[in-house]
Amino acid sequence: MQRRRFLTQAAAATGAGLAAVGLPARAQSTPSVRWRMSTGWPKSLDTIYGSAEELCKRVSELTEGKFEIRAFPGGELVPYAQNMEAVSNGTVEVNHVLSTAHIGTNTALAFDTGMSFGLNARQHNAWLQYGGGMDLLREMYKKYNIVNFVSGNVGVQMGGVYRKQIKSVEDLKGLKIRVGGIGGMVLTKLGAIPQQIPPGDIYPSLEKGTIDAAEWIGPYDDEKLGLHKVAPYYYSPGWWEGSASITSMVNAEAWAKLPDTFKAAFEVACNEQVVRMLAHYDTLNPAALRRMVAEGAKLGFFPKDVMEAAYKASQELWTELSDKNPDFAKIYPEWKKYQESAASWFRVAENALDNFTYAHVGRRS
Repeated sequence: MQRRRFLTQAAAATGAGLAAVGLPARAQSTPSVRWRMSTGWPKSLDTIYGSAEELCKRVSELTEGKFEIRAFPGGELVPYAQNMEAVSNGTVEVNHVLSTAHIGTNTALAFDTGMSFGLNARQHNAWLQYGGGMDLLREMYKKYNIVNFVSGNVGVQMGGVYRKQIKSVEDLKGLKIRVGGIGGMVLTKLGAIPQQIPPGDIYPSLEKGTIDAAEWIGPYDDEKLGLHKVAPYYYSPGWWEGSASITSMVNAEAWAKLPDTFKAAFEVACNEQVVRMLAHYDTLNPAALRRMVAEGAKLGFFPKDVMEAAYKASQELWTELSDKNPDFAKIYPEWKKYQESAASWFRVAENALDNFTYAHVGRRS
């Protein structure tokens, strides 16, 4: 009896010893990975740049510090306009950008960020996750040695700040406006002169009169940059993107080298920021807008003729870009079909309830 007990205890002790030896061995086999993340944002923007930092921190937490990514403010690692190229050629492993800033490389990148009069934030995410959008984009990005991930969304933006009132389409002609991506292409058709200017240079450009107007994101970030102090007319809505989705482009070789657990951690962190960034903006923007108006911003809405002209020009542009770019031609029909389906549902449910509720919220009973 004692002999059997001894043998049982010895076997248990041996097993425990082997486990103790094996666990450190497995831990030691997990590599330590260090990446650099270039971004398109100044560090002062605690919403969008802060989201990039949160993403990096979360990846480290999920991997017990084994996978560390360091975010850098816009322009610190590479120039603003070279964020995509830097990932493609492996200068940096990952970035954090609005992909539409790189439509000079491929106009179909606009589908990744958002199209003028396009899908809202929920619809865009649904198209990517369950509507086939991500597969279409991944196929396009593969040509550039990039794997793309959605890592945030700012929602519908404002229409920008202007040094003079916009009373009709005529007021857009000759207007020098800082605007990125597809919106600039649409505004060109309406006679405006789009300017590509990094975020940190928007204020001085407005102050010096180098440009007449500028769009950035929305009240919280626009207030941070002080744009309303040099261009008081503040217009809504930012029709050039139904929502502005943030992309983290990852170098394909760097991605392939990651252990599966690190890949999962990165995807989890990105998905969390899609929710958190939008929630952050939705929480901060209302108070920021009130402050801007109190400080002299003249809040207004684009005239109907401007909206109609911009919508018409957008539809014409989609046809033109489809004729010129096979990638655009492949994605656009699928995107448009999804938008029509989503709009039919939102019109019945979301829009009907929202319009009624907003008309009553704040009224005295």
